[in-house]
Amino acid sequence: MGAARISRVFGAINLGSFRVSAMIMGLTEGGELIVLGSSHRASAGVRRGYVTDSQAATHAIREAVERAEKDAGTAIESVWVGCAGAGLASRISRVEIPIHGRRIEEEDVDHLLVTARDTLEPDGRMVLHAQPAHYSVDGPHGVANPVGLYAEQLGVDVHILLADGAPIRNIITAVQSAHLTVEGVVAAPIASAYASLTPEERELGTALIEIGGDVTNVAVLRNGMVQAMRAIPLGSGDITDAIASTFGIRRQHAQRLKCVSGSALASPSDHREQVPVDPDGDPRAGSINRADLVAVVTEQLGRLTDEVGKALKAMDFIGAKGGPVVLTGGGAELAGSAEFVQNALGRPVRIGKPQVLRGLPPAHATPGFSTLVGLCLYAAKDPVDIRTVKAKYQSQSRMSGIGLINRVWRAGREYF
Repeated sequence: MGAARISRVFGAINLGSFRVSAMIMGLTEGGELIVLGSSHRASAGVRRGYVTDSQAATHAIREAVERAEKDAGTAIESVWVGCAGAGLASRISRVEIPIHGRRIEEEDVDHLLVTARDTLEPDGRMVLHAQPAHYSVDGPHGVANPVGLYAEQLGVDVHILLADGAPIRNIITAVQSAHLTVEGVVAAPIASAYASLTPEERELGTALIEIGGDVTNVAVLRNGMVQAMRAIPLGSGDITDAIASTFGIRRQHAQRLKCVSGSALASPSDHREQVPVDPDGDPRAGSINRADLVAVVTEQLGRLTDEVGKALKAMDFIGAKGGPVVLTGGGAELAGSAEFVQNALGRPVRIGKPQVLRGLPPAHATPGFSTLVGLCLYAAKDPVDIRTVKAKYQSQSRMSGIGLINRVWRAGREYF
């Protein structure tokens, strides 16, 4: 049996505070997605989701992409880029037009989407996404294709993702300086949701908590789309810094201690165990008591979960209006993190990992790479953005609108 023929190739870069990662994914003629190559390296020039040194960030991007290209055996010219900072904010815009009891035609859907596009109010911010999620006919939601139905009113819910313009432009500039074209900038929670949530979780209501190095993004998904989002300027890197500061050790040793011996759950035997500060190096670096290490970890994680709880309350994800929680991002790889967060929030919590894909290496099939994998899945879905509808609508001169309505119908079904 011969190798699968690749019809399209997608490139992705996740520009994080802890690491810069790149992935090249191929879509076969049979519709299967295959990871052709992936890589990562230590981050540089990025802090809490913002580019702080464009030259250093560009160098890190170029190196990560070159490694992925070598792994894939092919070069890429354009990429989708993940963004975890830049003041991300989400809102739902509801737009309706009158139909007056007649049969809905394709031109009515065209008109609805153009109307939605013209009502976008970014308030001086940059719109990253403006995507139709659900149609409604005289009130009821969840209509996949309204064409052919009779109605008084035709409506659509549009998910709008906003960001601060300057930080996004800095990200784009850093990528372009690495001789790559930016296909689009995607909010990290949206990409992670593609990779780590099931369709049922996206539909019924789930909180996605993505713990990055310097930023934790909290998103509430319901009815197949992001309903609300908050960014918290705390992450797993703050736990590392607290370990380094408390025990007076180098940050690289603190990071290693956190990953190898750290835990979010205390054990009765912890106080009897000494862990080496540098398990792979000089024994003269000394050792620390594991109970003391766990105490620092849980204190910092407690601070983070307190902020997460406040964010969920602000997004009305409380009581019967709440639901399960999915924990992803590099911080979710800390031992005992799911149990700790579950106890703190009082909700069922699971760890979210990227879905199984052919060619995905085990090292990248972890929560820390959910955003990277999700970027490629997002690119492959190619969801409609209403900001592009007007041009398509005009170019078809309203003759039939069949290409647009088919694409919009697919977006409504595939948005998540």
